[in-house]
Amino acid sequence: MDAVQKANSGHPGMPMGMADVVTVLFKDFLKFNPKKPDWLNRDRFVLSAGHGSMLLYSLLYLTGYKSVSIEDIKNFRQLDSICAGHPEYHEGSGIETTTGPLGQGIANAVGFALAEEILKKKVGKKIINHKTYVLAGDGCLMEGISHEALSFAGHLKLKNLILLFDNNSISIDGPTNLAVSDNTKKRFESYGWDYVDINGHDEKQIFKALKKAQKAKKPFAISCKTTIGYGSPNKGGKASSHGSPLGQEEINLVRKKLNWNYKPFEIPDEIKKEWKKIGEKASAYAEKNEAKYQKEIKKIVWLGTSSIKHFKNINLSIEKAMKDYLKNMSPIATRKSSEMFLELITSLPNLIGGSADLAGSNNTKTKKHEIIKPGNFKGNYIHYGVREHAMCGIMNGLALHSCLIPYGGTFLIFSDYCKPSIRLAAMMKQRVIYIFTHDSIGLGEDGPTHQPIEQLASLRSIPNLNVFRPADTVETFECWQLALESNKSPSVIALSRQKINPLRKEYSKINKCSKGAYEIMRTGEDIKVILMSSGSETSLACEVSHKLATENIYSKVISMPCQELFDKQDEIYKKEIFSGTELLVSIEASETGFWKKYTGSNGMNFGINDFGKSAPYKDIYDHFKLNVMDITKAIKKRI
Repeated sequence: MDAVQKANSGHPGMPMGMADVVTVLFKDFLKFNPKKPDWLNRDRFVLSAGHGSMLLYSLLYLTGYKSVSIEDIKNFRQLDSICAGHPEYHEGSGIETTTGPLGQGIANAVGFALAEEILKKKVGKKIINHKTYVLAGDGCLMEGISHEALSFAGHLKLKNLILLFDNNSISIDGPTNLAVSDNTKKRFESYGWDYVDINGHDEKQIFKALKKAQKAKKPFAISCKTTIGYGSPNKGGKASSHGSPLGQEEINLVRKKLNWNYKPFEIPDEIKKEWKKIGEKASAYAEKNEAKYQKEIKKIVWLGTSSIKHFKNINLSIEKAMKDYLKNMSPIATRKSSEMFLELITSLPNLIGGSADLAGSNNTKTKKHEIIKPGNFKGNYIHYGVREHAMCGIMNGLALHSCLIPYGGTFLIFSDYCKPSIRLAAMMKQRVIYIFTHDSIGLGEDGPTHQPIEQLASLRSIPNLNVFRPADTVETFECWQLALESNKSPSVIALSRQKINPLRKEYSKINKCSKGAYEIMRTGEDIKVILMSSGSETSLACEVSHKLATENIYSKVISMPCQELFDKQDEIYKKEIFSGTELLVSIEASETGFWKKYTGSNGMNFGINDFGKSAPYKDIYDHFKLNVMDITKAIKKRI
């Protein structure tokens, strides 16, 4: 409460209310190592109720983590302090994931627990046998993502997952009964969870519940009935302790009530020593465990580094597959091209695929995949069900856990359900790959509810997210390779439903997509137009270029599969791409705004700034004047 007061901002109530629960957890159950925070077999502690971040920072400081000092805590919510307003992931800090958007931590925790089960099968339970604990509040359980994630965890019977529910019945607006009348116990039981109610301020009840959870056969939820702002005479149990400092007058009363005769940020030596013992005991156990299984631990090191070595071995297979395909040169949808690539790399030991009930449409599942099922985690493919939001939150947990590379599929239009999780993956610099198919009005008859218009622009606006939209099979292979090599950025690969004519006639070891944009064709040296495009419309741009050439208007076509990578290129390369003429034209069957930074105010942008139509896809392209005749006519008029 002193840190929140000093910052004049924050949430003191939850940390005060859950202090008893986490003390028992860290003292008697949690496996962790303050001296080596990234110890692989540590239990994961996820604070889904991220507004109560001071609880986590206090625990890290008290148990001896070097990442959080008392000065950091004094600088809570200040610029560059690790003690940010909500927990922010820092590798090796003890902060396992970035939380704050409520419910995200629950989905991440499901991913952590699933990763543990997968790795246990791959490398053995001697070195992988830990738990995931997630502390969630009423707000987390109100958010829809919690339903998706908890249901999924119950289906898979993730018995290594333990949820601590801070059942304080208070939200920012007041009592939770203003908006909620759920029977939480029945809800969890319907998901296939075990559930117990306890007094969250009774040490014996807390211990007994956590002890029982250790041997659970299902995911285990402990409902901890607590008083928010515990110890506050006037604000305890009230919304006034939730999201605002208590105020100095009330803090003085808390000190008096709890008989706490110490200045702000002063911790008596007796208590410091007790917490230090907890941290030292945990470190000793962890070090002993690692020393005992050094040989086995090398297995997990191999698993994490093998993808790079493995890639060298499968590059020959990729080249052969491309050469075989280029002999036929038949039109093919890029979602199918993606499946071709996946068939070559499913042997990667740390690649975990999946889809939100659309495997047959996303082409994310190959004949070589083995399904992960309840009680059987030796596979490499996950059926997430119709749970896009949870899928992406769970994939964040899979990526954060250790060395796994998750990818998951749905339609591009449903990226709107995924965006909060994608944003956090980008913030945390995690290698998560999203396969978003049916990427335009080209999906046709399903109509405007399923035809993405603004989704590409929305995704391109997220910092540190690479949005790939390949134009043919060769580009699809190259974009997939770039996504796998992207260690510090998540990637979207947007793919077509409709078949696309092949544009690249050869496959080389030089990845042209790596620069984000490149010249794919030109009809003459003295050009008057530069046509830029991505995905299926790159073929259209090439057709327009040929049509213009028949009327002695020469052009070059720039394929731009990834704007983010292009924007990182040096000015020399950018000038080379845009050299030759001042008339720059973009063609993409989506919202046009993101192309104007290239075309400028004098350029031309062919796209869609309205919702789509339900019809065969060629008819829709004609309706929006995205065809050779209309685009050629408009360009000729401008020239």
